[in-house]
Amino acid sequence: MVAPSGEPVAPEWYQAPTFYFTNPYALVGAFDDVPVPPGSQRFDFELEVAVVVGRDGASLTPEQARDHVFGYTILNDWSARDLQFREMAVKLGPAKGKDSASTLGPWLVTADELEPYRDEEGFLTLDMRVSVNDVEVGQDLLSNMGWPFEELISYASRGTEVRAGDVLGSGTCGNGGCLAELWGRRGDQAPPRCGPGTSSR
Repeated sequence: MVAPSGEPVAPEWYQAPTFYFTNPYALVGAFDDVPVPPGSQRFDFELEVAVVVGRDGASLTPEQARDHVFGYTILNDWSARDLQFREMAVKLGPAKGKDSASTLGPWLVTADELEPYRDEEGFLTLDMRVSVNDVEVGQDLLSNMGWPFEELISYASRGTEVRAGDVLGSGTCGNGGCLAELWGRRGDQAPPRCGPGTSSR
């Protein structure tokens, strides 16, 4: 995966599956309207796949974590880029720039259904595509993610718990998986930011 800015990721990215906690109370249905966060002028989507934890566990190995996967679903991690970039500059990590909404679904596929799509390194070889107002702007393979889902669950559970119903995102897919990546490549806000009437799927 690439950084949302389109820049290469730091070497630390490959030392551990870095993640952040988002707002579990801000889930939005797949076909519901998403409010633009107050004060944001650069609202963005992020195409991801999410793993859904099926049972509780703590300090899991990646091998154990595989048995804790219930299934997978589509995740759209909405992001207020202007708020996020300001927060990141003071090393706080994503906070108000990321907690307004996350869209899940509309489908959940059980883990056994996707086993035939697992490659020899443990990644799922699934095609990911995102469109804005019915125009495709990004496409990638889920197998290009930096860490397999079992590694994400294992790291998240280190010294603490993951519980049934927890949702962990893959990270934004590359090659146009979010507007910020395209803006970084092109040097302008094209396609334009999400706003009233924008449809992302």
